[in-house]
Amino acid sequence: MSAFQEKFDQAIWEVVTNIKAGRVMSYGEVAHAAGYPRHARMVSKAMSRSPVSLPWYRVVRSNRTLAFEVDSDAYKKQAKLLRREGVIIKDEKVIPIRSDKDISLDELLWGAQE
Repeated sequence: MSAFQEKFDQAIWEVVTNIKAGRVMSYGEVAHAAGYPRHARMVSKAMSRSPVSLPWYRVVRSNRTLAFEVDSDAYKKQAKLLRREGVIIKDEKVIPIRSDKDISLDELLWGAQE
C-alpha cells in the first residue's frame, strides 16, 4: 500500500466513523471533509479496505439517493439501516433528521455554503 493510499484511507475512515446517526454525507462530502476534494470516486474503495466496520450506509450519492440499484439486496439493507436511525427515504432520496441546533444562523439564512 502506498503512503498516499494509507493516509487517504485513514482520513476517509475517520470522517465516515464520525457521521452521526440519522445523518448522511455524499461520497464527495466525505472526500472533501477528509481533505481530499475531487477524490469522491475513491471513497468507496477506501471504506472497503477498513479493518473495522464503518457506518458505510450513511454515505450516499451526491443527489441523495442510496448507493445501490433500487430493489437490490444492498439497497434494501442500506435503506433499512438508515430508517432505523430515523432517516426518511422519499421518492428514492434520503431526507436526514436535522434539528435547528445543527444549523448555523448563516446556513438558515443563506443555505449551505460549499
